[in-house]
Amino acid sequence: MLGPQVWSSVRQGLSRGLSRNMRGWASGEGRKVDIAGIYPPVTTPFTATAEVDYEKLEENLHKLGTFPFRGFVVQGSNGEFPFLTSSERLEVVSRVCQALPKDKLLLAGSGCESTQATVEMTVSMAQVGADIALVVTPCYYRGRMSSSALIHHYTKVADLSPIPVALYSVPANTGLDLPVDAVVTLSQHPNIVGIKDSGGDVTRIALIVHKTKRQDFQVLAGSAGFLLASYAVGAVGGVCALANVLGAQVCQLERLCLTGQWEDAQKLQHRLIEPNTAVTRRFGIPGLKKAMDWFGYYGGPCRAPLQNLSPTEEEALCMDFTSNGWL
Repeated sequence: MLGPQVWSSVRQGLSRGLSRNMRGWASGEGRKVDIAGIYPPVTTPFTATAEVDYEKLEENLHKLGTFPFRGFVVQGSNGEFPFLTSSERLEVVSRVCQALPKDKLLLAGSGCESTQATVEMTVSMAQVGADIALVVTPCYYRGRMSSSALIHHYTKVADLSPIPVALYSVPANTGLDLPVDAVVTLSQHPNIVGIKDSGGDVTRIALIVHKTKRQDFQVLAGSAGFLLASYAVGAVGGVCALANVLGAQVCQLERLCLTGQWEDAQKLQHRLIEPNTAVTRRFGIPGLKKAMDWFGYYGGPCRAPLQNLSPTEEEALCMDFTSNGWL
């Protein structure tokens, strides 16, 4: 185990030596990076033999790059990161970094179960080009993941990270909400820039915005299904699985909200709810990848134990898109 002094040296060396333009660092005025905007959480393509298909990954990125996204999230939940080896996680981020235009932010999921492993992965993600580390809540021992434990965890990661850190709360997968009081405390850390909140509780999102308004801290909605509502209460963007298939429409919803065209935004939001639910909570990553196949991207298979959709599920997925005019 590396001690704090060793990690401090590593951090200093990385901050001097990272080759990618580190747009994630605080500006000369002392403000944290602005993470406002829409981000698709990139899927990890696999071959028929369950190997990572880096060629298809790059093809998808080139197509997604035609939309006005603020950046991309890699190794989030939709990237199947729990099913990848550490070296695969880093290689995927490295390939994405190489393929991205320099004006796009790269948020890389670096969360692991232990604080030590998370720090090591975060340093490695910075090394391969990530701008911001997106750190999911550790959850295996969720019964002991109190506010105190989580504040300690994220503080240590942020202290030792050579790049800014974004908190990531996704209770549908972890069974654990990052408590609001912990978020408020962590928002004061100079190297923690914001949170991706995927829980769907707009009241909670509003409360986080309200409680952190005196901090340089931003909130991203974790899904397109509640994007309009999140903008209405002060969120600044979203990490939206649906943006992998309806990128233009999700960016249009962002534009309508930002320009105050709430009636048009409401109409569009309504048409996005069912397809969004279909590729998230209802059918998950297999549903998202199948929809990507329909919309001209490479979705392909998931890595086991995730299974492809059944014919009945495919039909239901298709209906959620066709009934709203997208297919």
